[in-house]
Amino acid sequence: MKILIIEDDTIISKNISEVLTAESHNTECVYDGLLAERILKKNNFDCIVMDINLPGKNGFDLCKDFRQYNMNTPVIMLTAFGELEDKVQGFDCGADDYLTKPFYMRELILRVNSLTKRLKQNNSITTEVPILIADDITLNDAQKKVFRQGKEISLTPREYQILLRLMENKGEIVSKSDLVKEIWGSSFNANTNTIEVYVSFLRNKLDKPFAKNTIKTKVGYGYYLDVK
Repeated sequence: MKILIIEDDTIISKNISEVLTAESHNTECVYDGLLAERILKKNNFDCIVMDINLPGKNGFDLCKDFRQYNMNTPVIMLTAFGELEDKVQGFDCGADDYLTKPFYMRELILRVNSLTKRLKQNNSITTEVPILIADDITLNDAQKKVFRQGKEISLTPREYQILLRLMENKGEIVSKSDLVKEIWGSSFNANTNTIEVYVSFLRNKLDKPFAKNTIKTKVGYGYYLDVK
């Protein structure tokens, strides 16, 4: 797997590169947000480890712009701050995971391996791509586009994947643990709060602007689409 490390602290960058190389990953390091942006547009990677506080262009803006043309490559954000608001902003920009410094390198390895494994599994699936419809929501999985009442809804990759799972199981409850397993992989230890944050984002984009309450919570069980 080819991993891009975007981190302006040369010591941390070197340490991350060494441990990932020891896990048989190929790594490339870059220390500036603007330079990273140019590299991302020219090259393909299997995973990106990205610091938030970068010179030139910060990680939030870099990730958000990256998601305009790449919805699939996993992004793990690193930051020295542990505030919930920073995590929420990171997820909203399209990050898949979030680690607060200082962190254990073994934890980073597990996150990288889990996300890249999941990406590989998704890329190996060759089944027919459907167009799913639930109430006035249309999901075109070939184009990775979602519409409600004819209006396109812009979703981050994880928001899209959650909606896809809910629409595939229309009207049936999908547990939080199943969402973690299906989207992040079985070895990924995402807590339930992460899922709750994403579902909240999804509701704000898919339900709230249309005065709808389609995404429902079954307390103690999970989520489902309340559609006719």
